[in-house]
Amino acid sequence: MSGKPVSGAAQGDPLLNDVAVIAAIEAVPSILEVCCRVTGMGYAAVARVTEDRWIACAVRDEIGFGLGAGAELPVRTTLCDEVRASREVIVFDHAAEEPRFAGHHTPLTYGLQSYISMPIFRLDGSFFGTLCAIDPNPHSASKPETVETFRLFAQLIALQMDSEERLARSEAALLDARDTAELRDQFIAVLGHDLRNPLAAIQAGATILLKSDLAEQPRAVVRQMQVSGHRMSRLINDVLDFARGRLGGGLVLERQTAVALDAVLRGVVDELRSAYASRDVVFHADLATPVACDPDRIAQLLSNLLANALSHGDPAQAVTVRASSGPAGFELWVANGGAPIPESARQRMFLPFTRAQSSERREGLGLGLYIATQIAAAHGGALELTSDAGETRFTFRMPTD
Repeated sequence: MSGKPVSGAAQGDPLLNDVAVIAAIEAVPSILEVCCRVTGMGYAAVARVTEDRWIACAVRDEIGFGLGAGAELPVRTTLCDEVRASREVIVFDHAAEEPRFAGHHTPLTYGLQSYISMPIFRLDGSFFGTLCAIDPNPHSASKPETVETFRLFAQLIALQMDSEERLARSEAALLDARDTAELRDQFIAVLGHDLRNPLAAIQAGATILLKSDLAEQPRAVVRQMQVSGHRMSRLINDVLDFARGRLGGGLVLERQTAVALDAVLRGVVDELRSAYASRDVVFHADLATPVACDPDRIAQLLSNLLANALSHGDPAQAVTVRASSGPAGFELWVANGGAPIPESARQRMFLPFTRAQSSERREGLGLGLYIATQIAAAHGGALELTSDAGETRFTFRMPTD
């Protein structure tokens, strides 16, 4: 047989990825063997064909053609180049007796008499290459059943390539998910242990100092340390909940069937009254019906809403907290005076890392209202905002059971 293949593809060639993809398909060797059996030809291959490259991806060589996987032919010397251009199969049984191929350069260059080249199309319709078979002797390759067999094999190869790619993407996504889960666990561990523990020690120390006989100035400093500790604790809780919600796991509820919330809510109000000693906080409760809820999460929701009102409301006006429960459900609202929130800002209020647009001192990370909405949703309720010249009010409503 005349004709010599050119040297193999260089290392680092991106087309070698296609060689690897075809090599990973377990069915390809069997497909090539069947192609040789049904045609009687001695050489079959899956070839990657582009406008300027022809590279063998998988080969069955029973005639010593000498072209192995990864090796190339000049694409213009091949009929596969014409298959790429026409997107149609080319097949002949005896080149010397075919007017179109008797003087064609490909059979003359490579000493071929029988030939078939079936295009392989990816599922998105793009052209990948060919499933081809050649032989120096005449063979009956053009029989309809033979051509259809090659067509089905080409489709099978394309399907398998797409399946392998989807599997590879899924495995990569799984690895990313595992990495994310590990990062989440490490991050939550830092928040939940490495920051909370020393903060708890600081708060406990401040509490002990306040019980001792201190002069007014150091007592004021310790009291400020205690207030700052409470604020840091809220920040850690908010970031911890944000990490759980966004990195996986979601907010965790420990719902109880019938909770008397009066003492829970009053405790939050008293804590923030202590932290904002100069502010007037009015609390009203009419909790005739116990509520099925997670009391700690409801306390966290109120703490976030009340801290937001105290931070951004008019300091000369009282902040009002009102809670009620009955057959219609549980309602909790926090209202403060001050300038109304602009409509453009209201649309962003419940997004994470969003803070009120004002000239006042800003506290926190802008997670408090976002966490409050997540707590509301986890309880099957909702958090609403109204704001006008009279007041700004955040209202939480949920079923009582």
